[in-house]
Amino acid sequence: MFAIIKTGGKQIKVEAGDEIFIEKVNGEVDDQITFDEILMIDSKVGAPLLNGAKVTATIVKQGKGKKIRVVRYHPKKNVNKVYGHRQPYTKVKIEKIIG
Repeated sequence: MFAIIKTGGKQIKVEAGDEIFIEKVNGEVDDQITFDEILMIDSKVGAPLLNGAKVTATIVKQGKGKKIRVVRYHPKKNVNKVYGHRQPYTKVKIEKIIG
């Protein structure tokens, strides 16, 4: 059984037992979180969401991704700036799909 959930502005296909990386959510390690915005479960499609469907998950890790380097450069203007960004994430393990 699989489901398509909506979290952090993205749509993610999940199954029970999957470990996925999502946008950072509040919580500590081993906390339970519930995703209520379910778009699809197996062959049932919502319009746009399925009523009464839920996906429960456990937070495995909170962290930051790899640093990316961003370069701002304007030729002939003496503008050359480099800065970095690390996107925060939450790693969750999908426990069960209800719906």
